[in-house]
Amino acid sequence: MKTTALLTITTLFTLAGSLAAKPIDVFFGTGGGAAKGIYHARFDPENGKLESAKLAAEIPSPGFLAWHPDGTTLYAVAQVEGGAGVAGFRVKPGGVLEQFTSSVNPDGGGAHIAVHSSGKFLLTAQYGGGSVALFPIGADGALGEPVVTEHEGGSEVVDRRQKSPHPHWAGFSPDGKFALVPDLGTDNIHIYQIDANNTEIIKHGLAVGIPGGGPRHMRFSADGRFIYLLNEFTLSVTTFAWDAAAGTAQRLGTEPALSDEVKSGELFNSAAEIIVHPDGQFVWSSNRGHDSITCYRADPATGTLSATAVQAVRGAWPRNINIDPTARWVLAAGANSNTVSVHQIDPETGHLTFQTKGIINVPKPICILFGK
Repeated sequence: MKTTALLTITTLFTLAGSLAAKPIDVFFGTGGGAAKGIYHARFDPENGKLESAKLAAEIPSPGFLAWHPDGTTLYAVAQVEGGAGVAGFRVKPGGVLEQFTSSVNPDGGGAHIAVHSSGKFLLTAQYGGGSVALFPIGADGALGEPVVTEHEGGSEVVDRRQKSPHPHWAGFSPDGKFALVPDLGTDNIHIYQIDANNTEIIKHGLAVGIPGGGPRHMRFSADGRFIYLLNEFTLSVTTFAWDAAAGTAQRLGTEPALSDEVKSGELFNSAAEIIVHPDGQFVWSSNRGHDSITCYRADPATGTLSATAVQAVRGAWPRNINIDPTARWVLAAGANSNTVSVHQIDPETGHLTFQTKGIINVPKPICILFGK
């Protein structure tokens, strides 16, 4: 039975590779330093090679990026005319981005952005403002004025960092009926019900995380039955069972990304990003300070994660990692080393191998977004 499963996985990887022989567009959101905006490169999934990155759009602090469902419109949290907000771009030949819309956020800059599958609105999470903002999107992709919903409270477990709410990520349930916003300050995932008719979100409930964990980012399992919540402070992943009908999540267990002994060897460690393999067997999270990626094997029946390996990213401060569309490679953005490195996925174990020729320079990369 085990051999058959492994053969199936290997076959899926082979098919994925054959379907994506041509190079793939990849865009990089940046922030600070010498970064001038959003950068673009081409990635070859056959050999894991990244071309040199070029400036695709000049705009201040375009941190996280997200696609519109049409696959030709890209949105970014950034500094726009009038203040912090969101900018929208059309993708032109050669990866050039042409800005055509923007909207100011009255609650300040966003830490993350997600576009709803309907294409009618997007959400941003304001870490500093302690809120989530809903930006309407017109039929032509133009952004409307946002509606801001404030979070409240703070767990106060971690001194200074948890005295107030700090939403850090925004996303949606697989069926698009709920929005979920992990909040580092409250130690919860804030759950909103989506009113598609009126394009609004309504406070629905909380998924309570571990005390002092510092929820940062999250992902659903491939089958949508579980949530994997990344805890920034404790460098761990908490698994929740997701009830799609009720829009509720039950906490199940937590798996550390690094051992206490390993964490003690660094002055400062914090978790940054989490991603899930499309076949559901593997999960990865990035570790800043230790500058590595932890690989987990997921039990499809229980959602339980088991850390199986740790891979150095060959860069500094991996704020973001992402898996390519063929599901054969993981890219890691070293925000403090101005690098993006490439790592090949072992289809049987999920472990990563660094590609010595698969690294390029990108100024202050903090988001990796593959083309549709």
